[in-house]
Amino acid sequence: MIGAVKKRGSRVAGLIWYLYGPGKACEHVNPHLVSGWRHPAELEPPLRPDGRRDYRMLNDLLMQPVTALGDRARDKPVWHCVVRADPGDPDLGDGAWMRIAGEIMHRTGLSRYGEEDDGVRWVAVHHGDNHIHIVATLARQDGRKASLDNDYYRVGEAVRDIEAEYGLVVTARADRTAARRPTRAETEKAARAGRPEPPRVTLRRHVAAAAAGTRSEPEFFAALARRGVRVRLRDSSHHPGEVTGYAVSLPGDETAAGEPIWYGGGKLAPDLTLPKLRRRWPGRSRRAHHRAARDPGPDSGLRARLHGHGMTDGAARAALRREVARAAAAARSEPEFFAALDAAGLLARLRYSSTRPGEVAGYAVSLPGMTHHRDGQQVWYGGQTLDGKLSLPALRRRWRAGRPGTPPGPEAFAGASAGDIFGYAAAVATAAARQILAAPSPGQAADIAWATADVLAAAAGAAGSPELQRAADGFSRAARAPWGRIPPPSAAGAGLRTAAYLLAACAPGGYRRSIARMALFTALGGLAGAVADLRTAQRRLLQAAAARKATADLSAAAVAADAGPAAASVRIAGAESPWPRTAARQPATPARPARTARPGAVIRRTARPQPHRNVAGTPHHGR
Repeated sequence: MIGAVKKRGSRVAGLIWYLYGPGKACEHVNPHLVSGWRHPAELEPPLRPDGRRDYRMLNDLLMQPVTALGDRARDKPVWHCVVRADPGDPDLGDGAWMRIAGEIMHRTGLSRYGEEDDGVRWVAVHHGDNHIHIVATLARQDGRKASLDNDYYRVGEAVRDIEAEYGLVVTARADRTAARRPTRAETEKAARAGRPEPPRVTLRRHVAAAAAGTRSEPEFFAALARRGVRVRLRDSSHHPGEVTGYAVSLPGDETAAGEPIWYGGGKLAPDLTLPKLRRRWPGRSRRAHHRAARDPGPDSGLRARLHGHGMTDGAARAALRREVARAAAAARSEPEFFAALDAAGLLARLRYSSTRPGEVAGYAVSLPGMTHHRDGQQVWYGGQTLDGKLSLPALRRRWRAGRPGTPPGPEAFAGASAGDIFGYAAAVATAAARQILAAPSPGQAADIAWATADVLAAAAGAAGSPELQRAADGFSRAARAPWGRIPPPSAAGAGLRTAAYLLAACAPGGYRRSIARMALFTALGGLAGAVADLRTAQRRLLQAAAARKATADLSAAAVAADAGPAAASVRIAGAESPWPRTAARQPATPARPARTARPGAVIRRTARPQPHRNVAGTPHHGR
């Protein structure tokens, strides 16, 4: 059962007329009163000779206390609450609805038991579909104003007790994790315009993907512009020049007067407001990511821009090559270059000449958390080993000649580099699922779940999979913490966000190898299933249902990617993955017999593909 308190209104006559009318789609059947401050038989609107209802007496009786208050009355005195039973519940009769309406009015304090002649005046209208509408005027009959003390929560408490008393289906409670749904007008307008979905849904997907693939505010707005989204910034009224919010619009989505229709970030989803986006990016200020790069731990209260823990050698080289190339393209001198590396969250180490003391001969870069898996030593990559054009002598020659650099494009990873990124993302997702199954602290679990939504949004664009996009859209609710809370940073969350950032830089749909795609979809499915188990254990039923639906969509994505027998059983940290299994394919032809060597013959064997390994070896020093 759900009890929803609607926005207060000013005209009780219009609301009563609507509740007794046919409804917007003729869904109202046999409207009548089931309860009120008096017996419903005394308050039921009588029939006129022409067969229509006469609501004047009921409206006047409801508004009498409001009129008596005069100037002390509220501007909007009409209180409206809808109470609806679950579709699986039996049809409740008028007697049950009378008891339920009276209990809700008693719990809210608007009309307590035994004080019906002193409290507010109210009625409950039942017009089919196993629900009622409670209408009250916020003026007490004893001449005092009606006090509303957290009426929304009081209604929820009453509904929970009513479910237990009547043995009804227990429904999940609202927790402000759901995104704003398109209104009926938006849906109908999109259908008339031939759009596949309302602009609100399209914009939410664009903004979520742009936030997942960027690590700063300028990058975020640039990513929206590349996606063809119009952006309007909102400046602070107290601090001129300070941006406090934003709104987005789709080209062609306009009002009748030709003005663009704008949607603020908070109108798209609870976690897409600009203040909350800033909380997911490095630090809380412009310079905070410098401290986070050196102290990326969860106790620092800061978020590192990129995190290198668990990166494979191929993924580390690809990521560092891209970040160094971007810094080199923007720099016009050596100090600017190293400042850009620091701003990008990279760790830089200088190598000095052995023959000319004090002269810098080269540099090496790394990421926070990019350490050797055995001895914990930081792993470094020289500029020359990343790309010959990124060595310090080559950059100095370019700077002396005054030639501008060429920054990498928005989609910098393709081919083998994209395969390395896919493999790294799969490994990070598997490690995050293991950590959830190991029962981490509530803050760490919340940050992992929140970062999982970023990985799904970025992977959907990189893989070009409609099934994965549906999973990302549906999972977003399961990722958010209740009541708009922002979870504290964690190492696992930092790894997931780094994977999302790198996946967003892959050419959309450009990497088609089914094995790597299957591995990524399988790992993401295990992670979504672990989050579903987490939300179930936390008794957040709506979020658990969203995560389970996303898990099913990921299963479909793995099948579409030609997952093969490997998708039949996926195990995470020794525990069976909670996402649905797919049947293993049987070979179409019998296996070939093993070859036997003839005397004196040599059989050539192809090298078996080696699994991805964490970066290993001694610290690398290059030019």
